[in-house]
Amino acid sequence: MANKEALRELQRRLAERLTLARTQERGQLWLAVEAAGLGFLLPLRDAGEIFPFAGALAVPHSQAWFMGVANLRGRLHGVVDLARFLGVGASSRMTEAARDASHVVAFNASLDINCALWVEKLAGLRNTTQLSLDVAVNPSSLPPFVGKRFRDEGGRLWQELSLSALSQDEEFLKIVG
Repeated sequence: MANKEALRELQRRLAERLTLARTQERGQLWLAVEAAGLGFLLPLRDAGEIFPFAGALAVPHSQAWFMGVANLRGRLHGVVDLARFLGVGASSRMTEAARDASHVVAFNASLDINCALWVEKLAGLRNTTQLSLDVAVNPSSLPPFVGKRFRDEGGRLWQELSLSALSQDEEFLKIVG
């Protein structure tokens, strides 16, 4: 008899926790990357696989920020230098050590775009508990793919970038120079 009551109590607590989990707002989770020494947050739900940068085949007459195409798991992806596209820095001659540390972050397949962003460094995962909202710049002056700005515990600034909005941005899709 006591076992039945204990089982009912366990079921009741599990049902409460499931209900709470469904109704609770989930914290945002980002992939933190660095480009031109700046910190960027890419929503984890929009990011795909991460690959070590092994080079890209240049495409003639393309934008300076379009590095070329790369074979990532048997599929061709356009590779975009994130810093150059954003206009926050130009990649200098890449040393072998810098190239070995750099990565490409593919867009999630659900975004229906074969593209990857070249970043100089991966900085791990971040969530809302690790960051505080920073005073924003006038949002009307920013492109739609630029989100909120955050600061971490160390005071470092991180800029959120929406990959889903970026995948539909006219300038981003216009790779021909």
